[in-house]
Amino acid sequence: MRVNRILLSSALVVVALVLQVSVLARLHLPGAVPDLLLLTVLGLAMVYGHVGGALVGFGAGLLADLAPPADHAAGRYALVLCVTGYFAGLIRPENGRLKSATGPMAVVVAAAVGSTLLYAGVGALVGDTAARHVGLPGLLFSAALYDLLLAPFVVPGVMWLARRADNDPLTETGSAAKAGDISSGWLSSGTGLRVGGRRGGIGALKAKARTRSARVGRIKGVKRL
Repeated sequence: MRVNRILLSSALVVVALVLQVSVLARLHLPGAVPDLLLLTVLGLAMVYGHVGGALVGFGAGLLADLAPPADHAAGRYALVLCVTGYFAGLIRPENGRLKSATGPMAVVVAAAVGSTLLYAGVGALVGDTAARHVGLPGLLFSAALYDLLLAPFVVPGVMWLARRADNDPLTETGSAAKAGDISSGWLSSGTGLRVGGRRGGIGALKAKARTRSARVGRIKGVKRL
């Protein structure tokens, strides 16, 4: 991963973990606790892809495993967020644009349910049966509901910061070629001109100007002879 990605991911993960432990966990909501750390990993994974999402998820989960007041085996949540970040990165849009919020919201619900099931499954393997006493259906419903309500305030902002740190042309001007493509798209959609085309484009106007200047030069040369 790039240095700017590592720095941004580390900062966002630390802030999300602090808010989750010091604020969200103290609300004492029924069922699960809103997983701000999971939403942060999802937002980064949908920008960085499956490899970056897996790395960020593993680091974030390991930090949550070691940070107090964690009372479970170290590496348990790291595995959960690593798998979640990997699969969330697989649905990253190719052009970086999200056509609607339906897809990301479905990813949030699937990640909330899947991470809760995976966490409970890993816990059952190591002898942790807390999920059985609390009630797994209630945990699944509350986790999906809380994360779905919190997602519109977290995921878009995380994705915007990730793109901006990468100098993504969707947020600010990146390379000259990509910037040219975007500006030409804006011009063609906003004015009806075909930039660089044969009709009505800037390239066509320049070509006509060169042709006229060449004709004028020829005419002047003939007159001098």
